[in-house]
Amino acid sequence: MDLRKPFWQWVWLIALAFIWGSSFFLIKKGLISYSPPQIAAYRMLFAAILVSPIAYKNIRKITRKNYIYLLEVAFIGNLIPSYLFAVGQTQVSSSLAGILNAITPIFTLIVGVSLFKSKVTFVNLIGLFLGLVGSGGLILKNGWQIDDDIAYTLLIVLAGIMYAFNLNTIKYLLQDIGGAALTAIAFVFTLPVTIGYLLIFGYEPVAHTEIASLSLLYIFILAFFSSALAVIGFNILVKYTSTIFAASVTYIIPVFAIIWGVFDGESVTLAQLLWLLVIVLGIHLVNKTKKKKPFG
Repeated sequence: MDLRKPFWQWVWLIALAFIWGSSFFLIKKGLISYSPPQIAAYRMLFAAILVSPIAYKNIRKITRKNYIYLLEVAFIGNLIPSYLFAVGQTQVSSSLAGILNAITPIFTLIVGVSLFKSKVTFVNLIGLFLGLVGSGGLILKNGWQIDDDIAYTLLIVLAGIMYAFNLNTIKYLLQDIGGAALTAIAFVFTLPVTIGYLLIFGYEPVAHTEIASLSLLYIFILAFFSSALAVIGFNILVKYTSTIFAASVTYIIPVFAIIWGVFDGESVTLAQLLWLLVIVLGIHLVNKTKKKKPFG
């Protein structure tokens, strides 16, 4: 496989989308036997153990000024969103959670412009508007009770906002650290919290079903593929392509999230697919670069 060739770059991109698209399905399976905090704790614990050799190799290269930003990546970019997704999916389908995750680049643009003075074009602003309209349509036009499922949906949106802060922190404040090393060290930083939580509040399944062991296996698969392997794969893709091309994986993740959801018996409405198209168009315009006439 030669990643210098466009064909294999697209194969790699779709493979990443497939892995990340499955994470919502895996969370759903983990919720059968484990609570949302347990899923988040186990996910970070397993991921930290898997990438600990990389962290050990690179930890001495980290300067003091970077530690505060690495802690932000560890908790704002990983641990807390993992918890929010797990809680949100107690009431929100895995396919819809995957769709909502697609609005992360929109929040990334907002954070980048407002806090880091990144440039934005008029086309980007159109994309921002379309993305917000599409996400609003998904949230409010699915027949949900405003005082019921909307709260769980907004937890997933909040996770997307945290991912946006995380991406901007990595881009603007941690450029001197390699992606694999950064991710590994951030995961290891969560170990005291995850181990402490499991020891204090319980590591055994909250629902003692016959498939409790299988649920834990799903969480391990989630940690291995979605939290460790996919991030390393993403950084490899960035090395051989542009960051814009690599970021386009976000366009494809909702498609695989829907496919995994349908595979698990979830229904997808025509309205959801239409709002998804609006979001994808918005994200495409948000990521579109144009050197002429910058705004902001």
